[in-house]
Amino acid sequence: MTFLGLALIALTTHDEVTARAMYVAMDALAWTVLVPLAVGSLVTGLVQSLGTVWGLTRHYWVVTKLVITLVATVVLVLYTQTLAGLAKLAAATGQEDQALTSASPLVHVVLALLLLLGATVLSVFKPKGLTARGWRLQQQARSA
Repeated sequence: MTFLGLALIALTTHDEVTARAMYVAMDALAWTVLVPLAVGSLVTGLVQSLGTVWGLTRHYWVVTKLVITLVATVVLVLYTQTLAGLAKLAAATGQEDQALTSASPLVHVVLALLLLLGATVLSVFKPKGLTARGWRLQQQARSA
């Protein structure tokens, strides 16, 4: 949510110094908070899925959450290069650039929040549906 606020301020402020500061802050926030939390989310999701009855590949909702988390993490790491470029541009005072009025950070943060919302909904409601492997394991357990 902090990143959303920074992106909104950078996009809507009329103060060039404030806008530049927001891009520098977004770059720092991405590397110090977002990337470590995204990687931590991926790792803890893998560990928890392997250590619970839900399994990693037994239910479609777990596989979907894994894909969402993996894609979001990869996009975030790739997007940090863009953020670094925007922050470098913002730090170079005396230069005016239209890139600093880009809606790109806002678009990315909104899409990321939608992905997180989707993953949360999957976690809460746990829709039914076994994968082929999950069905096979369930049949083996019933026959044993």
